[in-house]
Amino acid sequence: MIFKQNKWSNYSLLINFFLFYISISILLRMGFTVVSYTIADLNVLSLIRIFSLGLLFDIGVGVFFILPYSFYLVVFPQKFSNSLFNRIITFSAFIIALLVLLFSFFAEVTFWQEFESRFNFIAVDYLVYTYEVINNINESYPLPILISAMLILASLIFYVFYKKGIFSSSFKGNTPFQFRITVFLGLSLIALLYSLFIKNSWADQSSNRYQNEIAKSGIYSFFSAYKNNEINYEHFYKLIENRDAFKIIRSELKEENSRFLSNDYSILRKIDGNILSNKPNVIMITLESFSAGFMNTFGNDQNLTPTLDSLANQSIFFSNMYATGNRTVRGMEALSLAVPPTPGNSIVRRENNDHLTTIGSIFNEQGYETSFIYGGDGYFDNMNKYFGNNGYNIIDRKRSRLAKEDYQSTRTNIDEKEITFENAWGICDGDLYNQVIKQADQKYKEGKRFYDFVMTTSNHRPFTYPDGKIDIPSGSGREGAVKYTDYAIGQFLRKIKNKPWYKNTVVIIVADHCASSAGKNEIDVAKYHIPAMIVNLQNEKPLKIDKMSSQIDLYPTLFGLLGWKYTSNLYGENVLNNNYIPRIFISTYQKLGYMEDNKLVILSPQQKVDTYLYIKDTNQQKVQKLPAEYVNKAVANYQTAYFLFKNAGLKQK
Repeated sequence: MIFKQNKWSNYSLLINFFLFYISISILLRMGFTVVSYTIADLNVLSLIRIFSLGLLFDIGVGVFFILPYSFYLVVFPQKFSNSLFNRIITFSAFIIALLVLLFSFFAEVTFWQEFESRFNFIAVDYLVYTYEVINNINESYPLPILISAMLILASLIFYVFYKKGIFSSSFKGNTPFQFRITVFLGLSLIALLYSLFIKNSWADQSSNRYQNEIAKSGIYSFFSAYKNNEINYEHFYKLIENRDAFKIIRSELKEENSRFLSNDYSILRKIDGNILSNKPNVIMITLESFSAGFMNTFGNDQNLTPTLDSLANQSIFFSNMYATGNRTVRGMEALSLAVPPTPGNSIVRRENNDHLTTIGSIFNEQGYETSFIYGGDGYFDNMNKYFGNNGYNIIDRKRSRLAKEDYQSTRTNIDEKEITFENAWGICDGDLYNQVIKQADQKYKEGKRFYDFVMTTSNHRPFTYPDGKIDIPSGSGREGAVKYTDYAIGQFLRKIKNKPWYKNTVVIIVADHCASSAGKNEIDVAKYHIPAMIVNLQNEKPLKIDKMSSQIDLYPTLFGLLGWKYTSNLYGENVLNNNYIPRIFISTYQKLGYMEDNKLVILSPQQKVDTYLYIKDTNQQKVQKLPAEYVNKAVANYQTAYFLFKNAGLKQK
């Protein structure tokens, strides 16, 4: 399109770039619509809504894109429009903007493949950890080919703009200053209106999550997530009086063998145990992205997990446990703090998260040495700082970076000579377990009890692992990574059975979160179901626990089985207690779910509350008004957890 009117000529490039962006945004939305058609429950009205809202968001992003060039047209003297300087600036700015645009669309496609979502807070976090992310992309996709393709495509687009005379038209303009300043101020006003009033959450009106995500714009969603990476519960969610909230929670947490240590806004209590308590070493293997649905025990017929399926019949097996979130740091939060998730970032990644009453601090009080053992670089996702400032020693794969180590615990770098295989995320699980064995041998030699929080990485894109270990080629997909993960656990258990410390060592196997939490609903309950088992607990017969339970209940149940007396600041409960009421906490970074029996409450920003009956057999959520007590329980758990963290109520006393 060439604007022949003299006053518009300078805006030929600006307007055509804007229209180009809108066009490819619509094409991308159409692509997501096609690939999600069968699960998005689409009809004519939903399609109208999706593409109308999508156009609204796209216009906003387009305005933000062209606003800087509009300002340039205001301040740059018109008499130099056809100068070499202006041509260089214009060509360079166009190419940079075009490459940014093309890269963002490529990134959106890959992000959708991984998370079935537009950009969200995960994309924001990934910008901080460029080493892992860039290498993961490089190992998962033919990056040189893709970059070359983007450069060729950008060159073709540039050529089309050039041949159509769009550039030459913009160099020949003589637009009056008053007109230019009016255009700039108009675009600035539109940008301001979008910043203040057009919320990304406008898209979240359908009960089908895919419809909401398709309607969004990736770039708009990215900046929305950036602004909301940590969300103040008290500002955005339904509240009840703090006095009433703590009364509800204290009533839920009260047990026959416990007593509260304070009458104020606190859950701190003393748990009484047995005189003859058992104190075994404990190794917890936290499996990356491991859904319950991978196991034959839960109906999978691909024979991917023979080791875990066998262990399920020889252990304390939680058959109905649910993760609290959909990220590793959320699983770490649940497994180290035993608290419901707070909106926005996990506590693992927040400020002022040191010296908390963690599971590790309870082990410390019992005379254990605690360690965090990770196959990657623990700088990622703030893991080392969090665990290091909460008393854990760090054993990880340190890579060359300038990050400041600002914690007190010791850090041991895994020796290069002890690594047989690694990818972008870290060393393979087999090498990681060798480190666990090495550390256990040393602790046993020194006469120390030990508790290890072990975090694996193999079950993660690019799904690569050592050749020749299983019958699925490395890098061929998720199924191979799952099978290798299971194989490595089997090898680990075989190696340690002859160790002198094994008889008095409990091995916990639990997932951090599922492989995917994306479903038709914003919170898809089935996509939070994870495996969890306690292996080699002496003097305890195999037991299958069918009660619905949360990740946060794992350690209170173990401590109950061990007969420990300890000080608890945990929301988790011993599921074997007679007064335990089955309930779970499941969340995204904004949506906070609480389910008791089949009654599901979801809390959202703007004090929104949705209630459902959950039909497990068909994984359906039926809208249903629930009694106020269930809503109040949901609010009380999340509200008090946020209150305690923000007011240092989770700190060690």
